[in-house]
Amino acid sequence: MRENYKTIGNGKESEITIQKSRFIAHAKRAETEKEALEFIDSIKAQHKSANHNCSAYMIGEHDSIQKANDDGEPSGTAGVPMLEVLKKQGLKDTVVVVTRYFGGIKLGGGGLIRAYGKATTEAIAAAGVVERRLHCLMNVQVDYTWLGKIENEIRQSDFPLKEILYTEGVELLINVPVEQEQQFSDWINEMTNGQVKIVCQEKEFLEFKIS
Repeated sequence: MRENYKTIGNGKESEITIQKSRFIAHAKRAETEKEALEFIDSIKAQHKSANHNCSAYMIGEHDSIQKANDDGEPSGTAGVPMLEVLKKQGLKDTVVVVTRYFGGIKLGGGGLIRAYGKATTEAIAAAGVVERRLHCLMNVQVDYTWLGKIENEIRQSDFPLKEILYTEGVELLINVPVEQEQQFSDWINEMTNGQVKIVCQEKEFLEFKIS
């Protein structure tokens, strides 16, 4: 299972105009190639009258799926520079579509490369970038006599307290970065003189915005 990685936030539309041509860019998270292709098709359906709907996507933990499509623009002037932006920013599971409405002025190869690269960068900025960090949901089981101390310490720490379950004893569910699992367990054991049971109940991703 992958650990920490960067991807797109909430997909939003952005637009730039260069030499009277409109470049409308859309970015979205896609965890499978099927999702990416469905998104590309949906944008094409919205912009049937556009001159071009160019696209690029990177899918998979090791970027095993990488595709770029110039959709009628000169070869290598649209999809590839879009894909390069995704690579440069280190984004995974991301698809971008840039729709172009031709304004009557030819941009040339270099101009197109810059335009599609800029449009992609703008779309990513509009959507925002997040880092997905793998956490263990730690189940901390203690006697009620320890609840006040542990809860107070947890709330003052950087570990998010997700839930407290009141049963015969008490269970605190706490999200802990996987790389800090042992450190966390040692801390809680020391705090309670070892009078605690700690298990990693499950692993899940938490998202953090990157400015």
